[in-house]
Amino acid sequence: TSPIAWLRTRFYYLLIRLYFDHEFSIEEFTRGAKQAFSVVSKLLSQRKLDLLEELVSAEVLQVLKEKISLLPDSHRDALAADIDAIMYTTEGDVRIYYDDDGIKFVSILMCFWYLNGANLPDDVPGEAKVFQIVFGDENTKEKKHLLTANYEFQREFTEGAKPDWTITRIEHPRLLE
Repeated sequence: TSPIAWLRTRFYYLLIRLYFDHEFSIEEFTRGAKQAFSVVSKLLSQRKLDLLEELVSAEVLQVLKEKISLLPDSHRDALAADIDAIMYTTEGDVRIYYDDDGIKFVSILMCFWYLNGANLPDDVPGEAKVFQIVFGDENTKEKKHLLTANYEFQREFTEGAKPDWTITRIEHPRLLE
C-alpha cells in the first residue's frame, strides 16, 4: 500500500480506539478476520449458506445464494481457504460512518491471499500458479494456486448495539462473479 494509505488507516485506528473501542487492536482484529475468512470461505465452498446467517449480512447472503448455485465445482472448491494457507493479509480500507439517526458504524476491508489446491482450469484469469510439485513419479503432480479474496467487516458502535462484526461484502475475484 502507499504511505498515504498506510497513514490514513493508522489514523482511523486511532479514532476507533479514542471514540469507539478503547481496546481495539488491529493485530487482534486481523487474527479474528483471518479466522472468519477461513470459516466463511469453507462454508461457501460446501454450500452451507444457512450457517452463515450470524456472520454475513442478509443482503450479502441473498447474493451469495444466487451466485453459489451457479458455480462449477472447481470454482466452489477454490473458495475454501484453510487458515494455514493464508499467505498474506492486509487492510484495504477503513471507514467510519454516521447516519442521519446518529447510528455509528466502522467498516474494515480485509484483503487475503491464500493457497488452494482446487482443480482449476489453466485458463482461469487473475490467479497465479504458485508451484507445481512432483511427488514420487512424473505422473503425480500437485498444483497450488495463489488466489485473492476481499471481505468487508462492519460493526455498529451505537450505544446498546451488539458488539459483533458482520461481513458486509465478499469478493473472490474470477471465482465468485
